Amino acid sequence: MAEAVRLSFTRAAGALNLTVDLYLIDGLPVKKLNIPAEFIVKGDSKSLSIAAASIIAKVTRDDIMIEADRKYPGYGFASNKGYGTRDHIEAIRKLGPSPIHRMSFAPMKNDSQLRFRFE
Repeated sequence: MAEAVRLSFTRAAGALNLTVDLYLIDGLPVKKLNIPAEFIVKGDSKSLSIAAASIIAKVTRDDIMIEADRKYPGYGFASNKGYGTRDHIEAIRKLGPSPIHRMSFAPMKNDSQLRFRFE
């Protein structure tokens, strides 16, 4: 998990094409991160910048999930926003995973019937 977090931060920082003095990151520290960063646990309640970024991220995620719901109807993406609700898990069992489902998602990873349908 830490490697994925490191990679995502590094990619995001690299995509900005900016020189940044310090990134404020909400959460626990990530070791060996090669960008200047300060990690702030519960940062959205301690930093207006992190709080604003959190709102933008959630609105963007919601828009992406609404579009996913149009493209892959039946999974309830518009209402569950990608969270593994009971109805969402049942939809995966009924319809099989969509192309945007992650195999690392615990129900897919741990349910041999779902894993088989995906492979």
